[in-house]
Amino acid sequence: MSRVAQTDVARPIIHSTVACVIEQQGRFLMVEEDKGGPHTLFNQPAGHVERGEGPVAAVHREVMEETAWQITLAGYLGLYVFHTPTGTTFHSHGFVALPNQRLSSAIDPAIVATHWLTREEIAMLDGARRLRSPLVLQRIDDALNGHRYPLGVIKE
Repeated sequence: MSRVAQTDVARPIIHSTVACVIEQQGRFLMVEEDKGGPHTLFNQPAGHVERGEGPVAAVHREVMEETAWQITLAGYLGLYVFHTPTGTTFHSHGFVALPNQRLSSAIDPAIVATHWLTREEIAMLDGARRLRSPLVLQRIDDALNGHRYPLGVIKE
């Protein structure tokens, strides 16, 4: 293949993201997002890893921006790979955390509200196609089943 032909090959689009399962008394902290569709969607606090940032710093920032909660990370769920039908790939770092304190700081304007929901309520939202990603329930189930790694597996 010539040098010119190599540059014409479509490169895959890969996004590095984080998501955090935060549980308190059998309920999970969820964000309700307005993505411009016919209805809002629900997700764990989540978002993109920004330039110069690692997954641990990103998850703390995203949780604060989307929920105003300070958290203590309790474990790493692992790397979840998700391919969209349009060809975009997400490498999503899943975390488990404990809520510490809710601050009065403003949250991201795309977040309509935050909710503490049971696993059953979240499953009902999944049945209504109101979850942002199929990874939402998978991460919760993994956390409930004790699937986690020490945070030290991440080298930032």
